[in-house]
Amino acid sequence: MNAEFRSSPQDGNAVVIDKVSKIYRSQNGRPPKHALTEMSLAIPCGSIFGLLGPNGAGKSTLINILAGTVVKTSGTARVWGVDIDANPRQARASIGIVPQELNNDAFFTPRETLEMMAGMFGVPRKERMTDTILEDIGLTEQADAYSRTLSGGMRRRLLVGKAMVHQPPVLVLDEPTAGVDVALRMRLWEMIRSLNRKGVTIILTTHYLEEAEALCDRIAIINHGRLIREDTTPRLLAGAGSKDMVVRLEATPAAVPAGLNGLNITLGDGEMRINFSPEDINAGEILGRIGTAGLRITDISIEEPDLEDVFLALTSADASPADPA
Repeated sequence: MNAEFRSSPQDGNAVVIDKVSKIYRSQNGRPPKHALTEMSLAIPCGSIFGLLGPNGAGKSTLINILAGTVVKTSGTARVWGVDIDANPRQARASIGIVPQELNNDAFFTPRETLEMMAGMFGVPRKERMTDTILEDIGLTEQADAYSRTLSGGMRRRLLVGKAMVHQPPVLVLDEPTAGVDVALRMRLWEMIRSLNRKGVTIILTTHYLEEAEALCDRIAIINHGRLIREDTTPRLLAGAGSKDMVVRLEATPAAVPAGLNGLNITLGDGEMRINFSPEDINAGEILGRIGTAGLRITDISIEEPDLEDVFLALTSADASPADPA
């Protein structure tokens, strides 16, 4: 599967979302629900783009708008350079959606499933890539086995294959590793990386923050239908703010020495943990104050923030819902 046969959009973005809003009309006397509010994103071609947010943040609504199954209230969206309103058929041909739910027909083989899906997308027989897709998703040996005999991981990979039968340059994976064990998650990660290396732009929604941190080039965090933060993964992590310095001591003091007052310090068994922001104080200054306080250090380590820290900080700061629904 190679998406490079389609010329890339001139702006270099696989998906562009400009001030997209979705408002569900009031029902049973309840006020209208603002599922999305002026959402704007640009997803670069060839990237693995993470779309993160708590339940009800608006991720599924946004995906369904791109897939053409939900009609937006306002704004514009383009998939591979095609406006989803001006040319919905061509836009849908440029995107594949892998749902979270397993929805394979138990009495079809993987080969039959892919052939049937290709037919539904109008792919001529001579242009179908069934064998290539089976190889890419690691189901060549199971190609002619009934789907009901496949393991859960194989069924998830078959969902990816179904979404790729028309060779779309953009693939959306909605919680692809939800409920699977760690070993299977690693195999699915490698498949995602492999598809991306072949030129496919991946949009990934996930509740596993370590998954987004490991896979994604860029990440958007949304909450209550609004974009909270979007940036490259390294910059998101660098902007997390605080770090933890863990200092092991020859003797742990009973209380924080006077010279260290003002620092966020937790004393433990043989160690002192200091949470600090590099913008306010650097590690060298902290170590100097520890030495001045007469404490002897035996070991030191710095714990960098991870994506979970960023996610929790941003979503907790955005705790107010966009509407009263």
